[in-house]
Amino acid sequence: MNATERRAEIVRILEGRRHEHVKSLAFQLGVSIRTVKYDIEALMAVYPIETTRGNGGGVKLLSEYGSFRGDITEEQQMVLIGALPQLEGRTAKALAELLRAHGSYRNKSKIEEAIETLGAS
Repeated sequence: MNATERRAEIVRILEGRRHEHVKSLAFQLGVSIRTVKYDIEALMAVYPIETTRGNGGGVKLLSEYGSFRGDITEEQQMVLIGALPQLEGRTAKALAELLRAHGSYRNKSKIEEAIETLGAS
């Protein structure tokens, strides 16, 4: 994986999760922590990314950014949003990532509200 592909993958991960630790990104991508830090610095010039140090710190993609590609239909989005309250833990987090990545921009506020209500972000 070259730098461009790796940086695109970092953005994809952050689109779904919104917050991630540098160490975790390095592990997932199979590179050093320093490499991820260089990538984050480069990405910060293009994307609304924020970094924080210390306990609870990490890399965060700010909420105003999101692809919301609309790959899934309106009906599918509403079903998934409705199912979110019945899920917990990793399952809820995975569904939240799916909705953020594939839901439509038109439903962005509904998706974000459902995720924030559950604390699944």
